[in-house]
Amino acid sequence: MKIVVIGGSGLIGAKLVDNLGARGHEAVPASPKTGVNTLTGEGVAEALAGADVVVDVSNSPSFEDAAVLEFFETSTRNVLAAAAAAGVGHYAALSIVGCDRIPDSGYMRAKVAQEKLIVAAGIPYSVVHATQFFEFLQGIIDAATDGDTVHLAPVLVQPMAADDVAAAVAEVVVGAPTNAVVEIGGPEQFRLDELGRFILASQRDPRSVVADPGARYFGATLAERSLVPADDARIAATRLDDWRTRTTSAG
Repeated sequence: MKIVVIGGSGLIGAKLVDNLGARGHEAVPASPKTGVNTLTGEGVAEALAGADVVVDVSNSPSFEDAAVLEFFETSTRNVLAAAAAAGVGHYAALSIVGCDRIPDSGYMRAKVAQEKLIVAAGIPYSVVHATQFFEFLQGIIDAATDGDTVHLAPVLVQPMAADDVAAAVAEVVVGAPTNAVVEIGGPEQFRLDELGRFILASQRDPRSVVADPGARYFGATLAERSLVPADDARIAATRLDDWRTRTTSAG
C-alpha cells in the first residue's frame, strides 16, 4: 500500500516511515522538509495522489493556545480535503490519552478539535491515543521547574517508548479502519512525582521534586487518571529501565 505519513520527518513520523517500509509498504514522508506544508496546503494534494492510507502524526510548531488550535484545525481540514479528493480509504491520526479529559489545556482542546474533524469527514478512520513518551519525560520535568524545585502532581502516568508508539500506530494503519479510538500505553504505571524523582536522581540532578496536587501540567490541572489509558488499552513491551539501558548504550 501507499501510505503517506504527515509529519513523517519528526520523532514518531520517521520511525513510522521506517516501520511501514520494513513491512513492505510504500511509506512516503510528508512534511515541510519534503515540500509539504499542511498549514498552507502546499504540496498536500501531490503527496496524497494515489495514496491508500494517510496517517497524521504531525505536531504544531507553537503550543500557544490560539496557534495550536489554528494549526490542528487548518492542517487537518487541508489534509482531509486532499484525502477525499484522492479517494484515500483510511485516515489515521495520532492523538493523546486523556485529551478529552483535560479541557483546560489549550493543546488538548486542539487535539480534540482535530479528532472531531476527522470523525465528521466521512472517510473511514482510526484515531490512536498514546500515553506520554519516555523521550518527553525530561521536558515534562523542565516545564514544571521553578528555580531548584519541580512541582509535579502525584497522579498516575503510564509512559511508553517512541519506538513502541510507532510500532503500534503502524499496526493500526495497515489494518482495517477502526472508526474508533484505539488506546496504547506503556507496561508500567508510576506516580508522576515519583517518576520525576527517579529520573533526576539517576542523572544526579540536584533539583528536588514536590508532590503538589495543584501543580499544572502544561497549564492544566490533572485528576488521578487523567493521563492513563483504560483497562482495554494495547500495552507496549518496553519498560522504563530497558529503555534507559538501551538509550544509554546507544548514546
